[in-house]
Amino acid sequence: MLPPDLITETRIRVRVEVTSKKRLLESLSELLAPAGPKCSPSSVFDLLNERERLGSTGLGEGIALPHARISGIDDAVGAFVQLERGVSFDAPDDQPVDLAFGLLVPEEANEAHLSLLAGLAERFSDAELRNALRRADSSGELLRLLVR
Repeated sequence: MLPPDLITETRIRVRVEVTSKKRLLESLSELLAPAGPKCSPSSVFDLLNERERLGSTGLGEGIALPHARISGIDDAVGAFVQLERGVSFDAPDDQPVDLAFGLLVPEEANEAHLSLLAGLAERFSDAELRNALRRADSSGELLRLLVR
């Protein structure tokens, strides 16, 4: 179960057309930037990109979980992007990513935030959920699938 308010319909995009991992991270950054007063799309992008340099957050099966720690927020904040077509993401299975859940956690992220990441990764390992997320055609439908 996801924490209340982790993700809202306003932070979900459907059938987004991007052509690269960079553009996908930029899309997530724009959705996540309102999370805190000191957040901007460029600062969030820099943090997500910095995390990617440490190793891809692609999970495989077309899923990515870009995440970063950031100061100025008290609670984790998520955003979700469903792509029209997958993009190369350096995932372990070399499959293109077409579903991405972006996550910002407070800079002093603790065990609870690490377990949130693990819980999200576990949820996305469900093939039935992944298929439903790919078929969804509205942000409301995606939200219902993500929070159930």
